[in-house]
Amino acid sequence: MAVIGGGQLARMMQEEASALGVHLRALVEAPDGSAAQVMPDAPVGRPDDAGAVHDLLQPKRGEQPQDLAAAAVLTFEHEHQDHALLQQLAAQGVSVQPSAQALLYARDKLEMRRAMTRLELPQPAWRPVSQPAEVLEFALQHGWPVVLKTPQGGYDGHGVLLVNDAAELETGEAAKWFKALADGAGVGGGGSLGGAQVSCLLVEQAVNFTRELAALVARNPSGQVEAWPVVETVQVEGMCDTVLAPAPGLKPATAALAQQVAKRVASKLEVTGVLAVEMFVVEGDGGDQLYINELAMRPHNSGHWSQDGALTSQFEQHLRAVLDWPLGSAQLVVPTVMVNVIGWRQETDAPLPDPSSRLAQALQVSGQAKIHLYGKQARRGRKLGHVNLSLAEGQDPAQAVEIGRQVAHVLTCPQL
Repeated sequence: MAVIGGGQLARMMQEEASALGVHLRALVEAPDGSAAQVMPDAPVGRPDDAGAVHDLLQPKRGEQPQDLAAAAVLTFEHEHQDHALLQQLAAQGVSVQPSAQALLYARDKLEMRRAMTRLELPQPAWRPVSQPAEVLEFALQHGWPVVLKTPQGGYDGHGVLLVNDAAELETGEAAKWFKALADGAGVGGGGSLGGAQVSCLLVEQAVNFTRELAALVARNPSGQVEAWPVVETVQVEGMCDTVLAPAPGLKPATAALAQQVAKRVASKLEVTGVLAVEMFVVEGDGGDQLYINELAMRPHNSGHWSQDGALTSQFEQHLRAVLDWPLGSAQLVVPTVMVNVIGWRQETDAPLPDPSSRLAQALQVSGQAKIHLYGKQARRGRKLGHVNLSLAEGQDPAQAVEIGRQVAHVLTCPQL
């Protein structure tokens, strides 16, 4: 099978592919990137290069029999794909999983909002906007603050902006966004996957949420669906920092509803592979209210805990799903927390360490920690790995999170 993308998600797919005896071929951005370091079959190319994608799918000469076969299925480690190219491949008989149409709802937030409206699923109030006056009109109806988003290209907090009042539309970052929109330039920042050229922006009601949740499910083309326990996610500077599985203290009815929402999205949009539905929850004595925030149609940061805490990890499940194999149980084995290892965020003149050079020291912090590194060069604010900690009986999740942060500190601190 083939995957487009050479980051840590493809890298972790390779680990499970090896265990399953699946030959995985990846189209990667660089020969020394995260996935290419562990994949013997990783040609370099862009996801929008039709020639490179076609070559990825073709039979390959080699000594091993599996090297001779054409890829049975094409999947992805990120949503930023060429829609027309995927449609063309599907028309030629390529098994594209998830489909181009399904992937559109993860790549384009406006299309996602329209789909959630059609499905009558809970979400914040929203509307497309192309000028500040439309944001003012929206805020008069729904109140300040509001959230401004670029419909395409955003990730890890890029392309998302909290606008507190009308003045920020004139002098703040929002004003720069609207100017870039008028000039036809990329909006939202974020490098290769961030600033996208769009024809309008998306404004949403800012939800005063209690906490953030993620409901992960997997679905295969035959329609089988498996759901992992609903987790709580904690964001720092717009990026996932911590995941607690299952979400501590979440009302059973709320967890069940979140899973039902995710299953409905997967079934109605005909998603294949892993689907993450990120949600806000407003908790109260009279009941909880869920709001869908975003969708991801691939293995997701909120599911990394499953490598050490579930019967079937999200990476194994994604492979099984897109190949239309029977899905594994997503049952919780043990409550688990995940802490991301993120490049040192504070200003420093000292060089940032290679996390792998600190691995022995980090492992001394706690035998409870399972460290997963991505082989990436350290850079400020960059995801470099994650730490999973399976909870001992009666252990407070907060204590495990603190251990995970100590491990991450050892791996990333410029000067210990």
